[in-house]
Amino acid sequence: MKKIITIQHTQSVHHTNGMIGSWTDWELSDLGKEHAENIGRKLSAELKGQTYKIYSSDLLRAKQTAEPLARYMGADINYLEKLREHNIGEAVGKSKQWGTENALPVNSFDDRLFPSAESWREFWERILDLHQDIIADEADNIILVAHGGTLAVWHQIWLGSDIQDCKFGSAGSVSFMELSDNSERTITRLNDISYTESKSRRRFHM
Repeated sequence: MKKIITIQHTQSVHHTNGMIGSWTDWELSDLGKEHAENIGRKLSAELKGQTYKIYSSDLLRAKQTAEPLARYMGADINYLEKLREHNIGEAVGKSKQWGTENALPVNSFDDRLFPSAESWREFWERILDLHQDIIADEADNIILVAHGGTLAVWHQIWLGSDIQDCKFGSAGSVSFMELSDNSERTITRLNDISYTESKSRRRFHM
């Protein structure tokens, strides 16, 4: 049985200032740092006695989300560029308004929002490659800390979906999935944001 936990990074500065995330190296906001600390404290307590291998996007906002959890668990963090958000090229470092005003028309999964951006197909295939790497990883228990777009694609691939435009999840949400010994895949909890709160509250179960 392989267990995989995904964590979407908590609130970043770009969530509040009208700027684009993508590959810009934004840090967490003060609220995001508080939520990351809460996730680390609560999730580590829930996983006490279990050993997990932690992978994180190498962008700052994901690193800062992973660090409290790694500290509480006494684990190292393995940084992966494959876990980065969708690269939208020339819009990196620009405002959302600039992005809206300068985006190219996109009519297929192979079109690019900007000349040097990843197409949606390239992004999907990057996460598909990552998915195959994680399945083949010798570790039985794995935590992935990444971005909303990255994890939306990850969850669709986990469920066996073909390429599609997909957006869901919230900052700081935690999801749990299992791969049985006979290769049956399940998501046991999806986008649970209760870990960000200082006090416990009822969780959403799928």
